[in-house]
Amino acid sequence: MSNILFDAPGPKARRRSRIISIIGIVGILALGVWVYTILAAPRVSGGVETPSFLDPSRWDFLPYTEFWGSVGRGVLATLQAAAVAAVGALILGVIFALLRSSDHAIVRVPVAILQEFLRGMPVLLMMLFILLLASTGAFWAVVIALVLYNGTLIGEALRAGLVALPRGQREAALAIGMRSLQSRMLVEFPQAFRQMLPIIVAQLVVLLKDTALGYIVAYPELIRTVIYNLGSYYGNRYLLSLFVVTLVIYLAINLSISWFARWLSRRTASGGRKAKRGGSDVDPDQAILVAQASASARQSGNAPGY
Repeated sequence: MSNILFDAPGPKARRRSRIISIIGIVGILALGVWVYTILAAPRVSGGVETPSFLDPSRWDFLPYTEFWGSVGRGVLATLQAAAVAAVGALILGVIFALLRSSDHAIVRVPVAILQEFLRGMPVLLMMLFILLLASTGAFWAVVIALVLYNGTLIGEALRAGLVALPRGQREAALAIGMRSLQSRMLVEFPQAFRQMLPIIVAQLVVLLKDTALGYIVAYPELIRTVIYNLGSYYGNRYLLSLFVVTLVIYLAINLSISWFARWLSRRTASGGRKAKRGGSDVDPDQAILVAQASASARQSGNAPGY
């Protein structure tokens, strides 16, 4: 059975697919065995044999309250920098999107040049530049650099969302008496933000991970606290264990943000209510407003555009 876009595989194709699947499974199992063998083998450091990475003695720091207190301070410092930078990046992104969407080239062109410069500059160099030039301290060097870099990318995402909207959205808003800025902020930006929400959330996850660059400017974020400070305190034999703890914490935070983004996307897509089966909820007030705007636009015959 086949259709225009897909042909059902024949006997040779199915046999080839099974062979490739078996080879892939065997390769994955072999890789897992190899990794397990390396981790389970005893290590030799400085001529002294130490237990393998899977030995329980390499995890004996876990019950210590002092350890988790230090980890908590590192997580809090990471979340503080990420939260402040995320708010600043969203605000800056909206500003950049507004300026880049301007009808005046004298506003649009300089902002485009500034965005290209910020987007092309490495975040770490930006942190070092801000720290050395402005003497802001490690926290604000990390936050400002993350705001500038991620605000640029979020601004481009929002601008793309604005361009993707139907032209009639803006024309209808202007036809009922809204100013250009009111149309952007009240009609167009909410729709563009909802449309670009997956991209924005992905960029915020990148922002959270980029707080690890604060390690270089001596900001006590999670990696510096766990890998550097606690690694120096407990010794090199615990470095892999501390790395695993850091990895699990980062995964938990990022997966939680992604789950929240999916939940928020579903909520905003259904207008804050669960969608009904066999149809979608429609706000009658919004439908009336759109109908009135369309009628006004048709009657005027010269609704302003872009």
